[in-house]
Amino acid sequence: METERRRRATVKDVALEAGVSRGTVSRVLSGQPYVSEDARAAIEEAIAKVGFVPNRAARSLVMQSSQAIGLIVHEPHSLFVEDPNIASILLGANSALSEADYQLSCLIADTSRDVDRLARYLSGGLIDGVIIVSARVGDPITRAVVELGLPAAFVGNPRDIGDAAHVAIDNRGSAREITKRLVGTGRRRVGMVAAALDRDSGADRLAGFVDALGGDFDPQLVERVPFYSFSDGKAGMKRLLDRVPDIDGVFASSDAVAAGALEALREAGRRVPDDVGIVGFDDSSWALRCDPPLSTVHQPADQLGSAAARAVLAQLDGQTFTAPILLESPIVWRESA
Repeated sequence: METERRRRATVKDVALEAGVSRGTVSRVLSGQPYVSEDARAAIEEAIAKVGFVPNRAARSLVMQSSQAIGLIVHEPHSLFVEDPNIASILLGANSALSEADYQLSCLIADTSRDVDRLARYLSGGLIDGVIIVSARVGDPITRAVVELGLPAAFVGNPRDIGDAAHVAIDNRGSAREITKRLVGTGRRRVGMVAAALDRDSGADRLAGFVDALGGDFDPQLVERVPFYSFSDGKAGMKRLLDRVPDIDGVFASSDAVAAGALEALREAGRRVPDDVGIVGFDDSSWALRCDPPLSTVHQPADQLGSAAARAVLAQLDGQTFTAPILLESPIVWRESA
């Protein structure tokens, strides 16, 4: 009688039984940290149940570092090219990683299909950690990173990342201060083109604007747009002018938005700063390309990128983070207001 040979259990079998990703199983097998106790217990129980026996050669491969860190940008492809802040964050991160002999792998999430693909990619063990830019609350990529236990650092502070490492500026405080300074120039009808309210930076900048105006805040003076882009700034400013023709001050939630707003004001025959004073946020290359040059908040995007990269590297070295890394963001006053 021929003896029936049983198929050898695999990492995939363990993952299916435990209800986790194969990447999480690999981390437990290789003795790496950043796996929750519940997930670790489920994996150990699954190993016993399916009779999995680790292959030593395969395990040694799993334990090797890829020497690569992913930088995930959750923005439309067009904005990735248009927004100089993203480029500065990328360059800052790459500089810090290069010093540590790590490769930066840039990953763009535009559509839901991109998000699903990236979540699968992250579980493949091809990168050692991630830097995440423009994450939203409830972002599937954030959930995937948490599930996999990947060392991670966020540029910004989404509300649902718990105690994960994040590097940021005080968006709310900076928006409040530049709005106050704009009001201090004598403007009486101050509005805002508020972009990207689905992420912490946009929501915090709007909150700072409301703080600055206090009892004088009028919701009719806020025009909401989806993205930090020139086109959204121009369209939003046109709608704001139609609704509030006597507006004499504008806070745009990014320099690109401010540049678009300036174009709309110019087309409407409004002089800046004589008729309307305008301020932005970022102190990116958009600010100096504007005519007149834009008053704005300086966001040290390259330093945000390098600090986030160092935070990921520190986690790979066994360090933990319990407090955010906050960088200064001073006001830069120019001729636009």
